[in-house]
Amino acid sequence: MDNMGNPPLVNLDPVWGFALMGMLLASVPLLWWTWRTSQSSALGRWHALAVVTLFLTFDLVLFGAFTRLTDSGLGCPDWPGCYGSVTPVGAKDHIDAAQALMPTGPVTTTKAWIEMIHRKMATAIGALITVLMGLAFWWRKRLPFGPRLAVLTFLGVCIQGAFGAWTVTLKLFPAIVTLHLLGALILLWLLATQVARSAVALGHVALLHIQPHLRRWMSASLALLFVQITLGAWVSTNYAVLACSEFPLCQGQWWPPMNFSDGFQIWHELGKLGNGVTLDMTAVTAIHMTHRCFAMVALAAMLGLSVHLGREPQLRRLRLALLGALVLQVATGLANVVLGWPLLAALVHTGGAAALVVIHTLLLGTTRSVPQNTEMNANTDVTKRHDRLTA
Repeated sequence: MDNMGNPPLVNLDPVWGFALMGMLLASVPLLWWTWRTSQSSALGRWHALAVVTLFLTFDLVLFGAFTRLTDSGLGCPDWPGCYGSVTPVGAKDHIDAAQALMPTGPVTTTKAWIEMIHRKMATAIGALITVLMGLAFWWRKRLPFGPRLAVLTFLGVCIQGAFGAWTVTLKLFPAIVTLHLLGALILLWLLATQVARSAVALGHVALLHIQPHLRRWMSASLALLFVQITLGAWVSTNYAVLACSEFPLCQGQWWPPMNFSDGFQIWHELGKLGNGVTLDMTAVTAIHMTHRCFAMVALAAMLGLSVHLGREPQLRRLRLALLGALVLQVATGLANVVLGWPLLAALVHTGGAAALVVIHTLLLGTTRSVPQNTEMNANTDVTKRHDRLTA
């Protein structure tokens, strides 16, 4: 501790105990997976673990949003532990002292527990991804695809750990928090891609051959979605949601005063520009309105994609899921504005964005493009292969 009672930003004393707790948490889904898949093939077991890891990573994205939205990101002001302890129990005196000085400040008992649960969940997900990569190498001769994506996922979760540390040590720098959220969604994309490929290889899903323009539309829609998510994260991390409290107007105007250069100055601390000047209302309004306007572009692209998907009966379920997620996103986005950013709406809005990433990835992972004149024959061949696998 320094003279002000602040802990060092990085304290590796509890790192081994922290890692052990993460592995213990990971052992619960691993034991369940071992029991449920003991009679399955190597590919079937690997697919099942990928599905479990994808599901838990989705949950972690939601809990990460909950951590951010409850202002618990600095509930423990050091990393990886809490005042050098593995749990807030060992840091009780320090937490109580900080809470006594600032009862509604960044460090409270509740916020410390939220932040440490988030860190331990992330450690457990990291352990599961490590196991998934190890099995991809161990069973590489029995899997119809190589371990490359599993390795990329492992590297991604390591980078996520670094961004988690920087989120704390840089005191919630908006650029770092935004990249941290994007990293989580990239992990979802990598895991969903592996789930889709292994499902096709197992014959659970028939690989559908579609026209090249539809595949390009899927890819473009996913790219626009990631841009929109980045803008949404920038809104959230700069607390720009409340810059407008009405829709479709903002501050009683269609186009209120906005300062885009300040609003999109990337490297600055929370609430301040690089020169120390406070981020004013015109800057946060520019952030909010940019996200709002680009939402129309992304929404139009995804609605257009759903129209094209309606011509592919085999993709009916994913099309309905896409439309449902879009309705949810529009509803929760409006609720965030007109209801003053309620916690539930904000959480569901983040979950909807993550769901859209997964849906797009499953669409891309279960389809391939072929020239139009060979499409019918290709789909017939795929159907025959699927029938043989399931016979």
